[in-house]
Parts: sequence; C-alpha cells; structure tokens
Amino acid sequence: MYPSMKLTFWGAAGTVTGSMHLVESGDKRFLLDCGLFQGRRKDADRINRNLPFPASSIDAVVLSHAHIDHCGNLPTLVKNGFSGPIFTTPATVDLCNSMLRDTAHIQEKDAEFLNKRLEKRKAQGLENGLVEPLYTMEEAERTLPLFQPVPYHTPHLLAPQLTYVAYDAGHILGSSSVVLHDASNGRVRLAFSGDVGRPNLPIIRHPETPPAAEYLILESTYGGRLHKSVDHVVNKLADVVNRTARRGGRIIVPAFAVGRTQQLVLLLHQLADEKRIPNIPIFVDSPLGINITQVHRDHPECFNDETREYLLHSQDPFGFSRLQYVREAADSKKLNDLHGPFVVISASGMCEQGRILHHLRNNIEDPRNTVLITGFQAQDTLGRKLVEKWPEVRIFGEPMRVRAEISSLDELSAHADQGELLEWIRPLAPSLRKVFLVHGEPQQAQTFAKLLHSTYNLEVAVPVPGQSFELV
Repeated sequence: MYPSMKLTFWGAAGTVTGSMHLVESGDKRFLLDCGLFQGRRKDADRINRNLPFPASSIDAVVLSHAHIDHCGNLPTLVKNGFSGPIFTTPATVDLCNSMLRDTAHIQEKDAEFLNKRLEKRKAQGLENGLVEPLYTMEEAERTLPLFQPVPYHTPHLLAPQLTYVAYDAGHILGSSSVVLHDASNGRVRLAFSGDVGRPNLPIIRHPETPPAAEYLILESTYGGRLHKSVDHVVNKLADVVNRTARRGGRIIVPAFAVGRTQQLVLLLHQLADEKRIPNIPIFVDSPLGINITQVHRDHPECFNDETREYLLHSQDPFGFSRLQYVREAADSKKLNDLHGPFVVISASGMCEQGRILHHLRNNIEDPRNTVLITGFQAQDTLGRKLVEKWPEVRIFGEPMRVRAEISSLDELSAHADQGELLEWIRPLAPSLRKVFLVHGEPQQAQTFAKLLHSTYNLEVAVPVPGQSFELV
C-alpha cells in the first residue's frame, strides 16, 4: 500500500513555540499552523525568517488558534510567496485580524527603537548594521484576506479526497483540534490536538475530544507536570494584589492578549465585587488586549455558562468601575508617573516584545513592586529568566537588576496538564496507531511519552525538526 499522507515536523518539535507541521496528500501540501518561534533573539530571528520549504509550494493552511506561536509567522509565509487559503474558526479569524496587525506594528516599532540605539553605538564605532522587522504592516494586511472561516463540527474539503473537521479545544476563544480524513488510498485519519485546554477555565467551554483517528499530533507542554486546582487561583491572585498594595507597589502582569488578559480581568472583577482586593486602579495597557476583548464580546457562542450569566444580567464580564483600558502610547507612558499601588496588565505574555518591556524596565528594580507571571514561559525568553529568578536580566539590551518580587500564577495556564491530557486522549486511545508529541520541551515530552505507552500501550514518537513520517 502506498502512503496516503506524509507528515513532516518543522516547528514546535523538541520545543514549545513555533508550531508548524507539513502534511502532504497526493500532490497537495498543507500546513497545520504557522507560528512564531520564541527564544533567544538571534535564534528566533533566524528560524522565523528562513522557512524550511518554498512558501509558494503550500496549498493551504489549517490554523488551530490565534496564539502568536501558532499564527504569528503567517505574514512571513505570505511575504515569501504563499497565496492560498487559511482555514480556521470564525472567532480565530477575528482574533487574527488584530493579532497579526499588532505583531507587525510591534515588529516595526521594536526595530525602530533598537535602531535608534544602534545608530548611537554605530556613531561610536561599536556596532554595525541595523535591524529589519521580520515583516511589516503591509505584509500583515496582505495576509488577512486569505482567512476563510470554518465553524466547529463542519466538514470542509481541502482536496478532492481530503477533508477536515474542527472541534473545540477549550484553550482560548475559537481554539480547535482538527481531524484530517484522507480517503485517497485507504482511510487515514490524522488528528491534531492544537493546544488542549483545561476543564473549568474562566470564560470558555471545556475541551472536547475529537472522534477516532489512527494518528495523533499531540501537544505536551505540561506532559510531566500537574497543575493545582483552578479554584486555587482566585485566592493566590488576591494574596499577590493585597501583599503588593500594602507595600505601596505596582503589580506588573505580562499576559497574553488572547485569553489570559480576559481571564485576569474577569477574576479581578469577581474579587472586586467580593471586596477581597483593595480599591486600586487596574489598567489593561495593550491596544491588542482591548481589541481582543471586543472580539470576545462579539463571540458569546464560545462562552461557558458562568460567563453567559453575566450577559443574561446585562453585565459586561470584561468591564467594571476601577478598570481602565489604555490604548494610546502617550497614556501608557503616563502610568510611569503614577504612584502605586495599581495593577498593569500588558502584552506580550513571555515578555519578548511590546509595552510590557517598557513597564518592566521602569519597575523591575523597585522591591515594592511585583511582576506576576501568568502563563508558560518558553526557554530563553525574558519571562523564563524572571521565573528562574535570574538576579539580572537585559531589557532593550541594557542590564537591569531584578529587585521586584517575582510571583507565578501557574494555575491560570490554559494548557492541560499531564492528568488532563491523559483524560483527553482516553477515548481516542483504542483507535490510535501512533502518537507524535510536539509543543513540549524534551523532558516534558519524554516523560509523557513513557506514560502514554504504559497507560494505553501506545506507540509514541517525539519528532525532531525536519523529521518525516509516512502515514498509511
């Protein structure tokens, strides 16, 4: 029997970010995700700029969700010659409209900011060359018309013998797991988990497991760890706010604009209603966060019952009296002149770009302040260095002493942990011939691979970049 599908892993193989998997069926080539790799700046720039295949050879992209490590390199694909459709859920289309524009804007502004510094060093004979943005706003705008919405549970034809169906992954608004069905030679069904969410997260519904498949690409971000209960997060968040407020400090919160910002706003709303935190200002300092919050308002069909209750009582789950959304850069800069205590929620979630870098630069050396990390931090990112308690970090190339308290709120992670992944895969296990673990650091993936084999007797591979598999 000839293979009816070939699978090659290019991104998020042996690491967490940069999700990108190539599927070949007949003479057609498709990408599952096209995300930005995040890590050491030079490595990330090299990997993101240099695609491992001709972009024009890709017929279509199936996108699991709107986090930047899954969608953020689509404009580079377009810049290099891709012009096919990008299929994803309606909510993800709307999120990407904001995400990709914002990322392009940040690429341009960060390059401009760094080039001013490089010009000074160049004048002193210390530096050569300038920074080019990975892609521009114009290239992001060329990408957006390629998006085509496909609702959950709706079969969509990718090629004459190849269909896919999306299921709610419960990770962020509009996130999906997908099943590809290739009937050209046999009946190969390939499932791609995307990022699997957790039960009982604020705002969104529980993740659903897709139907039977023979092969599965499965994320393993927390394959070797167990989270504490989601209920625990409310008490911990209240403690951090109260403790910092007593010091007169600021709570600086790097948060992903999609999902995490809205979760934090909803939880702070609840704590404020219950008078469990002091009456201090709370700022969402992120134009992207503001736009994404509006997308959430536009897609109540993705909400869980608790969030829909707010709407039934004519309440805005993402707005309350002490909360202020900051859009303009001039208003963002004014926050530096305010006296604490107050809370600032700002992107990016891994502290790699955007306004959060300016807030960290202005606040990280003050011991009254707290930097509250609220999600997974990839290896070599600034956020990871803070979690690992580095005494000194570089921000915009300048060394800064870390004197602020660093606290982590892992309980808000939107990734399923080891036990939750095991439960998610349980209905699939009897039909699976092979599992490919991606989107995890090697230790997490290897730990989970052994557990999948011992629990369900599954054959598990942990692919490396460029490794291919024939699916028959």
